[in-house]
Amino acid sequence: MEDAAQRLAEIEAGIAAAAARAGRKAEEVTLIAVSKTHDAEAIRPLIAAGQRDFGENRVQEAAAKWLALRAENPDIALHLIGQLQSNKAEEAVALFDAIHSVDRASLVQALAKACVKTGRQPQLFVQVNVGDEEQKGGCAVANLSALLGEARQAGLAIDGLMAIPPADVEPAPYFALLDELAERHGLPMRSMGMSGDYETAVMLGATHVRVGTALFGARS
Repeated sequence: MEDAAQRLAEIEAGIAAAAARAGRKAEEVTLIAVSKTHDAEAIRPLIAAGQRDFGENRVQEAAAKWLALRAENPDIALHLIGQLQSNKAEEAVALFDAIHSVDRASLVQALAKACVKTGRQPQLFVQVNVGDEEQKGGCAVANLSALLGEARQAGLAIDGLMAIPPADVEPAPYFALLDELAERHGLPMRSMGMSGDYETAVMLGATHVRVGTALFGARS
C-alpha cells in the first residue's frame, strides 16, 4: 500500500515538474496506470492511493477483473490501449471510457455502429505509426487525413492521436511529430509517453501518459 502510494506520488511529481518546465499545468495531463497482466490485488493499492485512470490491452482480460473493481470504485475510467479487433468493437465501447488504438477504416465503421447501438461514445484516439514500423499497429502518417475523414463521414468523434515511438531511440522527435499532427488536424488530445519517457512526452504536449512498470514495479 505504502509502496504504491509512493510510486504514484513520484510519477505525479515527475509529471508536474515536466509540465512546469513546458509552461503547462499538471492538471492538463491524465496519468493512465497500465494495469494489463496485473490482477485485482495488485491494482487495489493504487486505487486506494487515489489513481483513477487505468489502461488495459485486451477486452476479455479487462472485463474479467474490472467488473468487481468498478463496482467498488464507480469513478474509475478504463482506457483500451491495445489493438482492437473490429468484432470486439461493441464490447469495447460498452466497457471502456477511452479507446487509444483506432487505426483503420474497418474499425472506424465497427466503432460507429457500436456507439449507435450502445448509446455510448468513448473518447477515441487514432493510433499513428510515427516510426513507420511494419511490425507495429497504427495508421501510417500519410493515411491519417483519410482515416480522420472516414471517421467524420461515419459520424464518429475523434478526440486525439496516440503513438508509441520506436524502441531504443530518442523519442522526442516522434512526440513532436504527433503533437504537430494533432495540432494540424485540430485534435486536442495526445496519448504518448510511457514509464521511461513520460516526462519528455509531457514537455512536448502529451495530454495522456501510459505508465506501467514505474507504477506497478517490474514483474518477477
